[in-house]
Amino acid sequence: MSEKAPVKTNVMRILDKAKVDYRTFEYDHDDGRIDGNAIAEKIGLPEDRVFKTLVTKGSGGGYFVFVVPVCSELDLKKAARAAGEKSVSMIPVADINKVTGYIRGGCSPIGMKKLFPTFFDSSALSLETVTVSAGKIGAQICLDPRVLAELCHGQFADIREM
Repeated sequence: MSEKAPVKTNVMRILDKAKVDYRTFEYDHDDGRIDGNAIAEKIGLPEDRVFKTLVTKGSGGGYFVFVVPVCSELDLKKAARAAGEKSVSMIPVADINKVTGYIRGGCSPIGMKKLFPTFFDSSALSLETVTVSAGKIGAQICLDPRVLAELCHGQFADIREM
């Protein structure tokens, strides 16, 4: 783990331009372990502070972004309710790049192709910082969850399975 990633990602450039304080973590992904639990272990942070970015499609045809701790699962019924949709479903992995501009394992709530309605699990409000993808596999950013939500025009909601 290193405190400074050698190459700036688009996410980091967006944060720099907005003058946001953040830390970066770099991790080795040569072993193919890029799931959230493995990333938390590799960067040495508790799983409740490392968040994954999930993209869904609502019954009305729109896309929605949900950000939950890697130790949790998204509750699709709670997510739909938060988004004001009848239902939401996960988009196929093959569509992630087309919809967001990111790839699986490197999807960040910051800097997607379009600004989609974004919801952060309310558990983030009890944390000083959360960690999310920096927009590429092998890099994470750590920052204040309120600042992160503001950047994404996001809101907090109870969206994870209990």
